[in-house]
Amino acid sequence: MRAQFVLSEIGVGLRRNLTMTFAVVVSVALSLALFGGSLLMSDQVSKMKGYWYDKVNVSIFLCNKSDAENDPNCAKGAVTEDQKKAILADLKKMQVVQTVTYESQDEAYKHYKEQFGDSPLAGSLTPDQMQESYRIKLKDPEQYKVIASAFNGRDGVQSVQDQKGILDNLFGLLNGMNWAARAVMAMMLVVALMLIVNTVRVSAFSRRRETGIMRLVGASGFYIQAPFIMEAAVAGLIGGTVACGFLVTARYFIIDHGLDLAHKLTLINFIGWDAVLTKLPLILATSLLMPALAAFFALRKYLKV
Repeated sequence: MRAQFVLSEIGVGLRRNLTMTFAVVVSVALSLALFGGSLLMSDQVSKMKGYWYDKVNVSIFLCNKSDAENDPNCAKGAVTEDQKKAILADLKKMQVVQTVTYESQDEAYKHYKEQFGDSPLAGSLTPDQMQESYRIKLKDPEQYKVIASAFNGRDGVQSVQDQKGILDNLFGLLNGMNWAARAVMAMMLVVALMLIVNTVRVSAFSRRRETGIMRLVGASGFYIQAPFIMEAAVAGLIGGTVACGFLVTARYFIIDHGLDLAHKLTLINFIGWDAVLTKLPLILATSLLMPALAAFFALRKYLKV
Protein backbone atom coordinates (compact mmCIF):
# COMPACT_ATOMS: atom_id res chain seq x y z
CA MET A 1 0.00 0.00 0.00
CA ARG A 2 2.77 2.42 0.90
CA ALA A 3 4.68 1.69 -2.31
CA GLN A 4 1.52 2.25 -4.32
CA PHE A 5 0.97 5.58 -2.60
CA VAL A 6 4.53 6.71 -3.27
CA LEU A 7 4.25 5.75 -6.94
CA SER A 8 0.93 7.58 -7.29
CA GLU A 9 2.48 10.68 -5.71
CA ILE A 10 5.36 10.52 -8.20
CA GLY A 11 2.92 10.49 -11.12
CA VAL A 12 0.95 13.38 -9.63
CA GLY A 13 4.10 15.42 -9.09
CA LEU A 14 5.42 14.86 -12.60
CA ARG A 15 2.08 15.79 -14.18
CA ARG A 16 1.58 18.81 -11.94
CA ASN A 17 4.96 20.32 -12.90
CA LEU A 18 4.99 19.05 -16.47
CA THR A 19 6.77 22.10 -17.98
CA MET A 20 9.54 22.11 -15.38
CA THR A 21 9.85 18.31 -15.60
CA PHE A 22 10.32 18.63 -19.35
CA ALA A 23 13.01 21.30 -18.80
CA VAL A 24 14.81 18.99 -16.35
CA VAL A 25 14.68 16.08 -18.82
CA VAL A 26 16.06 18.22 -21.66
CA SER A 27 18.85 19.80 -19.60
CA VAL A 28 19.90 16.45 -18.10
CA ALA A 29 19.83 14.82 -21.55
CA LEU A 30 21.99 17.53 -23.14
CA SER A 31 24.49 17.72 -20.27
CA LEU A 32 24.92 13.94 -20.05
CA ALA A 33 25.13 13.61 -23.83
CA LEU A 34 28.03 16.10 -23.70
CA PHE A 35 29.47 14.17 -20.75
CA GLY A 36 29.36 10.91 -22.68
CA GLY A 37 30.64 12.62 -25.81
CA SER A 38 33.64 14.04 -23.94
CA LEU A 39 34.46 10.59 -22.53
CA LEU A 40 34.26 9.09 -26.01
CA MET A 41 36.39 11.91 -27.41
CA SER A 42 39.07 11.13 -24.81
CA ASP A 43 38.95 7.46 -25.82
CA GLN A 44 39.17 8.44 -29.49
CA VAL A 45 42.20 10.68 -28.95
CA SER A 46 43.94 7.99 -26.88
CA LYS A 47 43.26 5.37 -29.54
CA MET A 48 44.53 7.67 -32.30
CA LYS A 49 47.67 8.42 -30.29
CA GLY A 50 48.37 4.74 -29.77
CA TYR A 51 47.73 4.03 -33.45
CA TRP A 52 49.69 6.91 -34.99
CA TYR A 53 52.54 7.26 -32.51
CA ASP A 54 53.35 3.65 -33.26
CA LYS A 55 53.68 4.54 -36.94
CA VAL A 56 55.54 7.87 -36.80
CA ASN A 57 59.01 8.12 -38.27
CA VAL A 58 61.91 10.46 -37.87
CA SER A 59 63.13 11.53 -41.29
CA ILE A 60 66.69 12.56 -42.08
CA PHE A 61 66.56 14.47 -45.38
CA LEU A 62 69.81 14.51 -47.34
CA CYS A 63 71.13 17.38 -49.43
CA ASN A 64 70.66 17.29 -53.19
CA LYS A 65 72.17 19.54 -55.88
CA SER A 66 69.35 22.06 -55.62
CA ASP A 67 69.78 22.33 -51.85
CA ALA A 68 73.50 22.89 -52.27
CA GLU A 69 72.70 26.09 -54.19
CA ASN A 70 69.87 27.42 -52.02
CA ASP A 71 70.06 25.96 -48.50
CA PRO A 72 72.76 27.11 -46.05
CA ASN A 73 72.59 23.69 -44.32
CA CYS A 74 73.89 22.18 -47.57
CA ALA A 75 76.58 24.76 -48.31
CA LYS A 76 79.23 22.01 -48.61
CA GLY A 77 77.36 20.39 -51.48
CA ALA A 78 75.10 17.45 -52.14
CA VAL A 79 75.43 14.35 -49.99
CA THR A 80 78.08 11.87 -51.08
CA GLU A 81 77.97 8.08 -51.01
CA ASP A 82 80.54 7.99 -48.21
CA GLN A 83 78.43 10.40 -46.13
CA LYS A 84 75.30 8.29 -46.69
CA LYS A 85 77.14 5.13 -45.60
CA ALA A 86 78.49 6.88 -42.51
CA ILE A 87 75.03 8.17 -41.55
CA LEU A 88 73.49 4.72 -42.00
CA ALA A 89 76.26 3.06 -39.99
CA ASP A 90 75.81 5.51 -37.11
CA LEU A 91 72.03 5.02 -37.15
CA LYS A 92 72.37 1.25 -36.86
CA LYS A 93 74.64 1.65 -33.83
CA MET A 94 72.09 3.75 -31.90
CA GLN A 95 70.11 1.91 -29.23
CA VAL A 96 66.97 4.04 -29.74
CA VAL A 97 66.63 3.03 -33.41
CA GLN A 98 64.36 0.12 -34.27
CA THR A 99 64.49 0.13 -38.08
CA VAL A 100 65.98 2.31 -40.83
CA THR A 101 64.52 2.61 -44.34
CA TYR A 102 66.26 4.39 -47.20
CA GLU A 103 64.16 6.34 -49.70
CA SER A 104 65.81 7.31 -53.00
CA GLN A 105 64.99 10.35 -55.10
CA ASP A 106 63.00 8.21 -57.55
CA GLU A 107 60.99 6.66 -54.71
CA ALA A 108 60.38 10.08 -53.16
CA TYR A 109 59.19 11.38 -56.54
CA LYS A 110 56.85 8.40 -56.96
CA HIS A 111 55.35 8.87 -53.49
CA TYR A 112 54.91 12.57 -54.11
CA LYS A 113 53.06 11.90 -57.38
CA GLU A 114 50.80 9.39 -55.63
CA GLN A 115 49.86 11.87 -52.91
CA PHE A 116 49.90 15.20 -54.75
CA GLY A 117 49.51 14.23 -58.40
CA ASP A 118 46.70 16.76 -58.89
CA SER A 119 48.79 19.65 -57.59
CA PRO A 120 49.98 22.20 -60.22
CA LEU A 121 53.47 21.96 -58.72
CA ALA A 122 53.66 18.21 -59.39
CA GLY A 123 53.98 18.73 -63.16
CA SER A 124 57.08 20.94 -62.79
CA LEU A 125 59.04 18.64 -60.46
CA THR A 126 61.62 16.10 -61.59
CA PRO A 127 63.12 13.20 -59.61
CA ASP A 128 66.50 14.92 -59.23
CA GLN A 129 64.78 17.77 -57.33
CA MET A 130 63.51 15.37 -54.67
CA GLN A 131 65.50 14.56 -51.55
CA GLU A 132 66.91 11.24 -50.51
CA SER A 133 66.09 10.38 -46.94
CA TYR A 134 66.41 7.87 -44.15
CA ARG A 135 63.12 7.01 -42.40
CA ILE A 136 63.82 5.89 -38.83
CA LYS A 137 61.38 4.00 -36.65
CA LEU A 138 62.24 4.61 -33.00
CA LYS A 139 61.69 2.19 -30.16
CA ASP A 140 60.31 5.13 -28.19
CA PRO A 141 58.87 8.07 -30.22
CA GLU A 142 59.79 10.41 -27.36
CA GLN A 143 63.50 9.90 -28.16
CA TYR A 144 63.40 12.11 -31.26
CA LYS A 145 65.86 14.62 -29.78
CA VAL A 146 68.56 11.95 -29.64
CA ILE A 147 68.42 11.65 -33.44
CA ALA A 148 68.06 15.40 -33.99
CA SER A 149 71.08 16.28 -31.85
CA ALA A 150 73.22 13.60 -33.51
CA PHE A 151 72.50 14.52 -37.14
CA ASN A 152 71.37 18.14 -37.36
CA GLY A 153 74.17 20.20 -38.93
CA ARG A 154 76.05 17.13 -40.13
CA ASP A 155 77.59 17.24 -43.60
CA GLY A 156 75.12 16.02 -46.21
CA VAL A 157 72.08 16.42 -43.92
CA GLN A 158 69.56 19.06 -44.95
CA SER A 159 67.19 18.62 -41.98
CA VAL A 160 65.85 16.18 -39.38
CA GLN A 161 62.07 16.12 -39.08
CA ASP A 162 59.88 14.42 -36.50
CA GLN A 163 56.37 13.47 -37.62
CA LYS A 164 55.31 13.27 -33.98
CA GLY A 165 55.45 17.07 -33.78
CA ILE A 166 52.75 17.34 -36.45
CA LEU A 167 50.60 14.80 -34.62
CA ASP A 168 51.08 16.63 -31.32
CA ASN A 169 49.54 19.76 -32.86
CA LEU A 170 46.55 17.74 -34.08
CA PHE A 171 46.03 16.02 -30.75
CA GLY A 172 46.44 19.34 -28.95
CA LEU A 173 43.59 20.74 -31.05
CA LEU A 174 41.41 17.70 -30.34
CA ASN A 175 42.13 17.92 -26.61
CA GLY A 176 41.25 21.62 -26.67
CA MET A 177 37.92 20.83 -28.32
CA ASN A 178 37.32 18.13 -25.74
CA TRP A 179 37.93 20.51 -22.83
CA ALA A 180 35.59 23.05 -24.44
CA ALA A 181 32.89 20.36 -24.60
CA ARG A 182 33.52 19.58 -20.92
CA ALA A 183 33.15 23.25 -20.01
CA VAL A 184 29.79 23.41 -21.80
CA MET A 185 28.83 20.14 -20.11
CA ALA A 186 29.68 21.59 -16.68
CA MET A 187 27.50 24.64 -17.34
CA MET A 188 24.65 22.42 -18.51
CA LEU A 189 24.97 20.29 -15.37
CA VAL A 190 24.75 23.40 -13.21
CA VAL A 191 21.62 24.47 -15.12
CA ALA A 192 20.14 20.98 -14.70
CA LEU A 193 20.84 20.96 -10.95
CA MET A 194 19.28 24.40 -10.54
CA LEU A 195 16.19 23.27 -12.42
CA ILE A 196 15.95 20.12 -10.30
CA VAL A 197 16.22 22.11 -7.06
CA ASN A 198 13.65 24.63 -8.27
CA THR A 199 11.28 21.89 -9.44
CA VAL A 200 11.51 20.13 -6.07
CA ARG A 201 10.96 23.42 -4.27
CA VAL A 202 7.83 24.23 -6.29
CA SER A 203 6.54 20.67 -5.89
CA ALA A 204 7.06 20.75 -2.12
CA PHE A 205 5.34 24.14 -1.85
CA SER A 206 2.35 23.04 -3.93
CA ARG A 207 1.88 19.96 -1.73
CA ARG A 208 2.58 21.55 1.64
CA ARG A 209 -0.94 20.70 2.84
CA GLU A 210 -0.50 17.00 2.08
CA THR A 211 2.93 16.87 3.70
CA GLY A 212 1.58 18.70 6.74
CA ILE A 213 -1.15 16.09 7.16
CA MET A 214 1.36 13.28 6.72
CA ARG A 215 3.55 14.84 9.41
CA LEU A 216 0.59 15.08 11.80
CA VAL A 217 -0.32 11.41 11.38
CA GLY A 218 3.23 10.37 12.19
CA ALA A 219 4.73 9.65 8.76
CA SER A 220 8.51 9.35 8.81
CA GLY A 221 10.72 11.97 7.20
CA PHE A 222 11.93 9.55 4.53
CA TYR A 223 8.34 8.54 3.70
CA ILE A 224 7.43 12.18 3.14
CA GLN A 225 10.55 12.96 1.13
CA ALA A 226 10.57 9.78 -0.99
CA PRO A 227 8.02 10.92 -3.64
CA PHE A 228 9.92 14.17 -4.28
CA ILE A 229 13.28 12.41 -4.51
CA MET A 230 11.91 9.75 -6.83
CA GLU A 231 10.24 12.38 -9.04
CA ALA A 232 13.61 14.00 -9.62
CA ALA A 233 15.26 10.59 -10.13
CA VAL A 234 12.64 9.51 -12.69
CA ALA A 235 12.94 12.79 -14.61
CA GLY A 236 16.74 12.45 -14.56
CA LEU A 237 16.58 8.82 -15.68
CA ILE A 238 14.40 9.79 -18.64
CA GLY A 239 16.98 12.46 -19.54
CA GLY A 240 19.80 9.92 -19.18
CA THR A 241 17.98 7.48 -21.46
CA VAL A 242 17.59 10.24 -24.05
CA ALA A 243 21.32 11.05 -23.72
CA CYS A 244 22.19 7.38 -24.33
CA GLY A 245 19.95 7.46 -27.38
CA PHE A 246 21.83 10.53 -28.66
CA LEU A 247 25.21 8.80 -28.32
CA VAL A 248 24.09 5.55 -29.94
CA THR A 249 22.37 7.44 -32.78
CA ALA A 250 25.42 9.66 -33.33
CA ARG A 251 27.76 6.65 -33.44
CA TYR A 252 25.48 4.82 -35.89
CA PHE A 253 24.72 7.64 -38.31
CA ILE A 254 27.95 9.65 -38.18
CA ILE A 255 30.52 6.85 -38.23
CA ASP A 256 28.85 3.67 -39.49
CA HIS A 257 26.08 4.99 -41.75
CA GLY A 258 24.78 8.34 -42.93
CA LEU A 259 28.01 10.35 -43.07
CA ASP A 260 29.87 7.00 -43.05
CA LEU A 261 33.10 8.52 -41.73
CA ALA A 262 34.56 5.08 -40.99
CA HIS A 263 34.87 4.45 -44.74
CA LYS A 264 35.51 8.03 -45.88
CA LEU A 265 38.25 8.77 -43.33
CA THR A 266 40.25 5.57 -43.42
CA LEU A 267 43.27 7.28 -41.85
CA ILE A 268 41.37 7.62 -38.56
CA ASN A 269 41.09 4.55 -36.38
CA PHE A 270 37.63 5.14 -34.89
CA ILE A 271 36.57 3.74 -31.51
CA GLY A 272 34.25 0.74 -31.65
CA TRP A 273 30.80 0.05 -30.27
CA ASP A 274 32.33 -1.45 -27.13
CA ALA A 275 33.61 1.99 -26.10
CA VAL A 276 30.13 3.48 -26.56
CA LEU A 277 28.24 0.69 -24.79
CA THR A 278 30.54 0.76 -21.74
CA LYS A 279 29.70 4.45 -21.19
CA LEU A 280 25.91 3.96 -21.19
CA PRO A 281 25.63 2.41 -17.68
CA LEU A 282 27.71 5.26 -16.25
CA ILE A 283 25.44 7.84 -17.90
CA LEU A 284 22.29 6.11 -16.64
CA ALA A 285 23.68 5.81 -13.10
CA THR A 286 24.65 9.50 -13.12
CA SER A 287 21.24 10.52 -14.44
CA LEU A 288 19.57 8.63 -11.58
CA LEU A 289 21.84 9.57 -8.68
CA MET A 290 22.54 13.22 -9.52
CA PRO A 291 18.88 14.42 -9.45
CA ALA A 292 18.08 12.22 -6.44
CA LEU A 293 20.94 13.71 -4.39
CA ALA A 294 20.08 17.25 -5.54
CA ALA A 295 16.46 16.69 -4.50
CA PHE A 296 17.52 15.20 -1.15
CA PHE A 297 19.63 18.21 -0.19
CA ALA A 298 17.02 20.65 -1.53
CA LEU A 299 14.32 19.05 0.62
CA ARG A 300 16.38 19.55 3.76
CA LYS A 301 15.99 23.27 3.19
CA TYR A 302 12.56 23.59 1.60
CA LEU A 303 10.70 20.73 3.31
CA LYS A 304 11.14 20.69 7.06
CA VAL A 305 10.27 17.22 8.30
